[in-house]
Amino acid sequence: MERISWDQYFMAQSHLLALRSTCTRLMVGATIVRDKRIIAGGYNGSVSGSIHCTDDGCYVIEGHCVRTVHAEANALLQCAKFGVPTDKADIYVTHFPCLQCTKQLIQSGISTVYYAEDYHNHEYAIQLFEEAGVKTKKVKLDYLAVDVNYQEKNSLINNLIVKLESITENDQEVHHMKKEARKLLKNK
Repeated sequence: MERISWDQYFMAQSHLLALRSTCTRLMVGATIVRDKRIIAGGYNGSVSGSIHCTDDGCYVIEGHCVRTVHAEANALLQCAKFGVPTDKADIYVTHFPCLQCTKQLIQSGISTVYYAEDYHNHEYAIQLFEEAGVKTKKVKLDYLAVDVNYQEKNSLINNLIVKLESITENDQEVHHMKKEARKLLKNK
């Protein structure tokens, strides 16, 4: 078996961190790396000790949830809190950084921003990265061991099973496929 690449490994870490997100609008994860070593991680969520979006809904002002601290900021703040330098480090983020996070990443000395998904890629953010000499590189997570859409797939397959049950009660082939789908989903 071929080993996972460094880019896939660190992007997978960011996707795992995103699963801790407490924002219902978008789950984002960020991993800061220096010399192929993880130095910090973050996900978007509320200020420590405060109400989470998952508890009380998003607090939206001018189209933005102001309740959450972004994943990139949380990772940078973790470095600041524990005295870990970020100069010449790289960051792997599940989504292209917003304008505010772009400025924070530049100011903290991040060298390269690796991102998996485009997300409102602001023209000024792109310009600022270029002016500061910060490289950006899209790295789509494609390693099969990490399924970032498992919840959507689970829901879709369960809905298909319910629909099939109402249509084809006595079809043996459909019965076998339903059994296999349930086994894959561990919904026996």
